[in-house]
Amino acid sequence: MTCIAKSKFHHPQLPTNDLGLTYRDYEGSMSTLCAGCGHDSVGAAVVQACFELSLPAHRIAKLSGIGCSSKAPTYFLGKSHGFNSVHGRMPSVVTGANLANRELIYLGMSGDGDSASIGLGQFAHVARRKLNMSYIVANNGAYGLTKGQASATADLGSVMKGGKEVMDEGIDLVSLALSMGATYVARSFSGDKDQLVPLIKGALSHQGFAFIDVLSPCVTFNNHKGSTKSYDYLRDHMESLISADFIPVKSEITAQSEPGLSKDIFMHDGSMMRFRATDDSYDLTNKQNALNAISEHTNKGEVLTGLLYLEPGSSDLHENIQTVCEPFNELTYKDLCPGSEALDTLNKSFR
Repeated sequence: MTCIAKSKFHHPQLPTNDLGLTYRDYEGSMSTLCAGCGHDSVGAAVVQACFELSLPAHRIAKLSGIGCSSKAPTYFLGKSHGFNSVHGRMPSVVTGANLANRELIYLGMSGDGDSASIGLGQFAHVARRKLNMSYIVANNGAYGLTKGQASATADLGSVMKGGKEVMDEGIDLVSLALSMGATYVARSFSGDKDQLVPLIKGALSHQGFAFIDVLSPCVTFNNHKGSTKSYDYLRDHMESLISADFIPVKSEITAQSEPGLSKDIFMHDGSMMRFRATDDSYDLTNKQNALNAISEHTNKGEVLTGLLYLEPGSSDLHENIQTVCEPFNELTYKDLCPGSEALDTLNKSFR
């Protein structure tokens, strides 16, 4: 078995942040995702955001579920706390961790299968409870770990790897997050670093539930004509004499969005996605305006990106349920068991 380790060597004059740390100090293990996977770009954006914010690694807790996207936290913030949980159940784990220690910065990394299918109920509830966390979904519309079946976010009318057309409406996680009470909502493209990094920085600095839907093309299992999110390479360029699979090396797709203008992004199979970034005239504090704008641009075949909603004066779960200021994991026995007199007073309050 061959093990590939990331080199520990780096240039001695790399730029440092306010903590004296370099970009490399926020990296993780060597990625085993497919070459050109958009998820690696999302991870790189997280690293850049944490570096620029000068966040201490030991104050960050990264959590994930199951899927290609949920593997991604291994490849960034290697010196932070981390927990890879059960499929679709990351919100429960991060809720428990957050309630136990409110002083950490919580970053949840998920995918369209992990959050829009088996974890849909959990996603809806963590949003409505306004848990203080940043929740990032790397969205490619397919189940990459199980060879490219349509996920719940796959667009109606798109064609999956097996040639089957998607007959169901795709779930728009941005609209769902808005309707469930998320207080910071954004959408971006994994290849647009100039837009994505500031959005992640804003999410990490936000008090409340921050959600970012990142369109992140799958370079391997959406490899077919008719896909709206990725490309087919193998079947067009190779004739196999045996039953085998091949993961082609593709260059990363990058693009920069100009505010208020549409940008056509062509995938390797010739399919096209049209992005439009919000501009200064967009009112991001109006939730209904955000929902209308998303619907309007979707009907025009465009994907609206940027910061879509920010709730003024937002609150979080601890404030709403009036927990104590001290982290639960630091409370003493006396704090947790104040005695029978306190219990009697509490019982009387319910009579």
